[in-house]
Amino acid sequence: MGKTTDVLIPDIGDFDSVEIIEILVSEGDRVAVEESLLTLESDKATMEIPSPHSGEVKQLLLKVGDRVKEGDKILVIEAEESEQQSESDEATTPTPAAEEVETVQAPAPAPNKEPASASEQPARLPGEKEARVPPVPVGFIESGGQATPHASPAVRRFARELGVDLSSVKGSGPKNRILKEDIQRFVKRSLRQGDEAALTRTPFEMPLGPDVDYSRFGEIETSPLNRIKKISGAHLHRCWLSVPHVTQFDEADITELEAFRQGQKEAASQQSVRLTLMPFLMKAVAGALKQMPVFNAALSADGESLIYRKYIHIGVAVDTPNGLVVPVIRDVDQKGVFQLAGELMEISAKARDGKLAPADLQGGCFSISSLGGIGGTAFTPIVNAPEVAILGVSRSSMQPVWDGEAFLPRLILPLSLSYDHRVIDGADGVRFTTYLSSILGDIRRLLL
Repeated sequence: MGKTTDVLIPDIGDFDSVEIIEILVSEGDRVAVEESLLTLESDKATMEIPSPHSGEVKQLLLKVGDRVKEGDKILVIEAEESEQQSESDEATTPTPAAEEVETVQAPAPAPNKEPASASEQPARLPGEKEARVPPVPVGFIESGGQATPHASPAVRRFARELGVDLSSVKGSGPKNRILKEDIQRFVKRSLRQGDEAALTRTPFEMPLGPDVDYSRFGEIETSPLNRIKKISGAHLHRCWLSVPHVTQFDEADITELEAFRQGQKEAASQQSVRLTLMPFLMKAVAGALKQMPVFNAALSADGESLIYRKYIHIGVAVDTPNGLVVPVIRDVDQKGVFQLAGELMEISAKARDGKLAPADLQGGCFSISSLGGIGGTAFTPIVNAPEVAILGVSRSSMQPVWDGEAFLPRLILPLSLSYDHRVIDGADGVRFTTYLSSILGDIRRLLL
């Protein structure tokens, strides 16, 4: 008969009440050293507790849902005779009787670290047993979203064995945790639908860049990204990776439109609004969206259908001291140029003062990013998913244009239309910019 040992919760950091979400062994099971016994979940991570011994599980002392802390008993294990013999060979004092119960704490997990290599292990004193460093996979959970799919390490292993990408699986457990049954249902559904590619689809995640010590080359200063840039940066990265972008470049002759705008400045000032080119661009885009509603659509989450919006809300990129934001102007097609100019002034001031409400940034159908006030000739704007297109506008310039008899000076506005190629093909991209250019060339076309 082997030696019976109590296994305890090891050092789990600054937590005094961590929930057990999974028990990986049963009474009567034989386990190996460092084999996982159970899975704990804190607010930030999940971690597995490994076994410090090989042997048979005699009694489970905890159940799923229990909350534990360091030192709590997990189970009773009967160590194998070979392990006892190995310990007795190394011991410098007599071992206890076989029936004597010894309390042993499981090796402490080290979240967010890989097991140290042999060269990195601390030196042992003569007669000291080799320390066991267990593998402890960790899944981090962020408030408001998940940095990685929410699943226990055992479930992750199960998914890897089946070749399933967890980012494609919807969890049904607490806090949307992915369970083994969720993976099984996902595999059955994918096979039934013939979607074998879904089983091996990889997430759009890029590895972290190299951690370079730039101070080796000279003086440096580190400045953390502000909140807006962190949020918008992650969103733009996701849009760039998940949307197959195509950018169509074109030009619009806005000579007459600019003359009309200049002629309306006094009337606009009487209404306390500043009449820029943007309200005219918004009206022209609204007209083009009505003409080609696919540009006002959204791709469904499953990628199987298009959702056509019956409203026209346009987002306008605003450059603020803290970074780029895109507030949304609603029902553009139903408003006049002066009203749009007034709303633009108001929303832009809120953006620069950091006073935008969440609702101000939601519900957009199409976006416009104008860099004309700064310069440039063209650029490739990133589609603001779930929208399917975005218009970039650069600085207008006077250019000679041949009218069949002579070169005439015309004010030309560069246009850069980026679109989601899953929804919009190249021919429609050209048709959109051509139609938009015709409206900007003669704004009276909106009346037709």
